[in-house]
Amino acid sequence: MMIAILLVVIAILVLCFLFGSAKGQALLAKPGDDVSAQLRYVDLEAFRNLIDPDEEDYLRSRLSPAEFRLNQKERMRAALEYVSCAARNARVLLSIAQPARLSPDPAVAAMAEKLIDNAIRLRLYALQMIPRLYIAIWLPVGRMSPVRVADRYEQITRQVILLGLQYPTRGVSRAL
Repeated sequence: MMIAILLVVIAILVLCFLFGSAKGQALLAKPGDDVSAQLRYVDLEAFRNLIDPDEEDYLRSRLSPAEFRLNQKERMRAALEYVSCAARNARVLLSIAQPARLSPDPAVAAMAEKLIDNAIRLRLYALQMIPRLYIAIWLPVGRMSPVRVADRYEQITRQVILLGLQYPTRGVSRAL
């Protein structure tokens, strides 16, 4: 009984952390800040290669079990870095989209709303994957494939480019 209560309390704390992080708590950018300097470059092609199940199967078949575990730990550490950067970038992009959604141009406001929605979803996916990737680093047995993070990141990158065509995003699309 005590274990069940402890697990419920831990689950509630994790959910509170995830929700608070996804909302962006205190957004990084303030008016006049150079937002593009706060973004971290995410190489989507390299990230997708790291999380590709076919690549994992290939490495598993070519390497000894000990070499594969060591290699997989390094791959998951790199994937963790990409996911963390994507979550941070989503938080920064939220700060760009907030003022844009108040634009008098309905098209800009709609794009900004869509960007906000997808940035929050990306943060949620990323923040769910971070603990899983840590587990995969410690116990490299199962598959950890944060494909949704990569897909959502690619989607918000396109949305930032589209928003930048109609609303000043101060070079943000170049930094992504």
